[in-house]
Amino acid sequence: MSGEEEENAAELKIGDEFLKAKCLMNCEVALILEHKYEQLQQMSDDPTNQISQVFEKSLQYVKRFSRYKNPDAVRQVREILSRYQLAEFELCVLGNLCPETVEEAIAMVPSIKTKGRGHDDEAIEKMLNDLSLVKKFE
Repeated sequence: MSGEEEENAAELKIGDEFLKAKCLMNCEVALILEHKYEQLQQMSDDPTNQISQVFEKSLQYVKRFSRYKNPDAVRQVREILSRYQLAEFELCVLGNLCPETVEEAIAMVPSIKTKGRGHDDEAIEKMLNDLSLVKKFE
């Protein structure tokens, strides 16, 4: 982005480096950290291998704020949201916050309503319904 253009996530003006970056939802980070935690626990007989307080607090945080706990549900959420050609950060915001109404989704991620992206209220409603089904059957 040029220095004169102001960043605005609501209009999807966030710079190429962020548009192309891979983002993870809290539930995905939780799965990764839990796996690493298990690995560290298995090596815990080694006194030099200590789990840092930052690691433990990070794991507690993402577990607490993860909307999906089951690894299959996490995969399904990413698949569902990926069908709607969302930017990575849009996908993660919606996956983390799980809005229940179209109005909530647009308030959280105004850029999903950008013209030319094919996200009318009906498409957003279908996306939210698909997400609620995953949550219901988790």
